[in-house]
Amino acid sequence: MKRLLYRSGRTACAVSSMTRDKGILIKNIYYMLTYAFQVLKQSNYEEIASEDFENIQDLLSAILAKGIAQQLKQGLYREYVSRCDSLPVLRGKLDIYGTIQNEVQCRRLLSCEYDELTENNLFNQILKTTAVILAREKSVQQTHRTALKKVLLFFDDIDILEPSAIEWKRLSFQRSNRTYRMLLNICYFVIDGMLLTTEKGTYKVATFREEHMSRLFEKFVLEYYRYHHHHLSASPAQIAWNVDDGVSDFLPRMSTDITLKNQEKTLIIDTKYYTRTMQTHAQYDSHTLHSNNLYQIFAYVKNQDRQNTGNVSGMLLYAKTNEAITPDCDFLISGNKISVKTLDLNVAFHDIAAQLNVIAASF
Repeated sequence: MKRLLYRSGRTACAVSSMTRDKGILIKNIYYMLTYAFQVLKQSNYEEIASEDFENIQDLLSAILAKGIAQQLKQGLYREYVSRCDSLPVLRGKLDIYGTIQNEVQCRRLLSCEYDELTENNLFNQILKTTAVILAREKSVQQTHRTALKKVLLFFDDIDILEPSAIEWKRLSFQRSNRTYRMLLNICYFVIDGMLLTTEKGTYKVATFREEHMSRLFEKFVLEYYRYHHHHLSASPAQIAWNVDDGVSDFLPRMSTDITLKNQEKTLIIDTKYYTRTMQTHAQYDSHTLHSNNLYQIFAYVKNQDRQNTGNVSGMLLYAKTNEAITPDCDFLISGNKISVKTLDLNVAFHDIAAQLNVIAASF
């Protein structure tokens, strides 16, 4: 591997040349999910950790089949759904207009509006819809498709939804349905990543979109530091603008992906998952970092370090790509350290952990 080093003043920027295609080992996506959703660390998911998966759909199918089976043991979530039916006896609230309509039609029935506690709600409908899609997916191993079909036997009374019409914003998690959080996130990854084919008009499961991987990457790094580095206070944070004068109500909100704090020192990490890490300028035959990303992390750092102590640092952490240039840079700008690092997700997971541990140790 060829290694190039650029130096300018007090700045050192190391760039590595690589030929490996961009990719993430499927096993590592499972490990990333286990940190993002701690429920996957439970014993009933141990078999998944020992399996080898050829593609992401196969992995998600295995997780979903295990998760739904576990949920069935606990009982499917039920919630009240509003109904309006014509009944021989009064139930709930009487619908006067509907009852009159029944009389006109010589139907001796009362039109009633009432709430019914049912398993046929949005949560279970999304589970069933996703399980049906994956059970039909040819890229999923037969054992996992069979497992999905087995749990679907308990969903006979639950409706299947049109995937494109699912109202994800309607989902609200509380104590009674918190066990659904991981399952429905898996469903979102599957359904939101689907492509509608023009040939047969059927849905086909695609790979993770960059948006999904970006969110998972951010959540994974945050939860890794929370779990393994208790001495660092790891959390997303809000940064207030360091305004000398004037109203700041109209300024955009500054929300960090990850903020690590250890006594008086602070490290702000902004995770990035792009197909291309570097900007290419064909006219000048040069490569540069994304300027907006640098402006963003610099704004975070300088507004956090209000007293200009230099104890606040910033880091852009990119997922490694197949580009010939991989940034590994440290800058000292106006007294604050700004770093640009890459995390290789296409290696054994203990090597990924080692990379994250080095960041924590250097901080």
